[in-house]
Amino acid sequence: MLAPGPGARPALIQGGMGVAVSSWPLARAVAAAGQLGVVSGTALDVVLARRLQDGDPGGHARAAMAAFPVPEIAARVLRRYFRAGGREPGTPYAAVPQLRLRQSRHAQELAVVANFTEVWLAKQGHDGPVGVNFLEKVEMAAPAAAYGAMLAGVDVVLVGAGIPRELPRLLSALARHEPVSLPVDVVGADGDRRHTVDLDPAALLGQALPPVPRPAFLAIVAAHVLAEYLARDPSIRPDGFVIEGPLAGGHNAPPRGRLTLDDDGQPGYGPRDEPDLARVAAIGLPFWLAGSYGTPARLREALAAGAAGVQVGTLFALSQESGLRPDLRSQLLDQIRDGTLRVRTDPSASPTGFPFKVAQLPDTLADPQRYSARPRLCDVGYLRVPYLRPNGAVGYRCPAEPVPMYERKGGDAAGTAGRSCLCNALLANVGLGQTRPGGGYAEDPLVTLGSDLDGVRAMLQRHAGGWSAAQAVTWLLEAN
Repeated sequence: MLAPGPGARPALIQGGMGVAVSSWPLARAVAAAGQLGVVSGTALDVVLARRLQDGDPGGHARAAMAAFPVPEIAARVLRRYFRAGGREPGTPYAAVPQLRLRQSRHAQELAVVANFTEVWLAKQGHDGPVGVNFLEKVEMAAPAAAYGAMLAGVDVVLVGAGIPRELPRLLSALARHEPVSLPVDVVGADGDRRHTVDLDPAALLGQALPPVPRPAFLAIVAAHVLAEYLARDPSIRPDGFVIEGPLAGGHNAPPRGRLTLDDDGQPGYGPRDEPDLARVAAIGLPFWLAGSYGTPARLREALAAGAAGVQVGTLFALSQESGLRPDLRSQLLDQIRDGTLRVRTDPSASPTGFPFKVAQLPDTLADPQRYSARPRLCDVGYLRVPYLRPNGAVGYRCPAEPVPMYERKGGDAAGTAGRSCLCNALLANVGLGQTRPGGGYAEDPLVTLGSDLDGVRAMLQRHAGGWSAAQAVTWLLEAN
């Protein structure tokens, strides 16, 4: 789908947003409209386990799992997590294995089945392209997650939030079902010792499968310099780029140079943070522009600049097929209608250290009182960072965990200030938030959107009661 030629490349890429905001119904709707529908690949093991514990309404997950190429693996996942009729009210979700360098068989089976399930569902009923979006910062999840998506026939893998230099080799090896070892950064480790997360597909599945198609790979980057670096070496060269600006939702690249904050405590971006699109075009690979490109006029501008099209997130995050909780979507649309919604670029919220866009909604962790009332806890662990203990073993820590615990692991307490538990909050955004045992609290959401809401306002004028993903695609492509 990235080959040259008229109509061979989609003009629109639907953003891979949050945890299950870009879920399979949204990706399927966009792909059915002929554009690139994308599922978020973040924490899909947790997502599948919780959907099964909620009884799998509609039976969608079980239908996909029945198509998994090794039925006994899917059956093991189903036996462990499925609860007919769902959990009793107030019952906490069962935990799933946290990410680590050395992963149990169960952890890898769950991750592979979960990613297969999401992509398989997104690909049903049409012949449009489907992609999956991963965070490079979540290195330890990548091999099993990518392999599961590839077993389902994913067409494109998109990776941002880092320097995804290892992904082309990883995807090529996994397409042949070869064992892979993905290098992982371990804080405090010297350069003489290589740390990796490993996956042996044949050993995991217990049988040999015929090769699967190798998906195209798009690197999501903020700067032309990084695009040029990745393109210069054939072994790490992607098949194209998404050039994402600082107005995009979710994680943003930090400003280049010294960090300065405005009066509202937001990072300041300037001319140095603007990519040189002429240099990107000169690389010779297709590219799409993202961050404030959610209108027909902006799509036309992107095409005129040599781009293959645009990636759009917020417009689809607020569509009817989005995985976002309906009550949160209604609140957001109401505040956009009356002009009161504020989206803030928070330099501290994400444990990754990357700036993170936060919609300032009441009754979410954007409220300082709600944030302060939540006990610090890290029990999902997708953003944990491996570090070298004094005894040479590898440990794991997260700036959103309890401060004394973080300090005992060698972390600097100053790095914990303002950090939110994005794992738990983003799951709460899609109705999969944890309920704490013994009558404890339920996790609050924390909603992210892009800063540019022009496209949303225009769609509200056309579709006051909300819109479908297909209607968003039709509007974006008008006169193009």
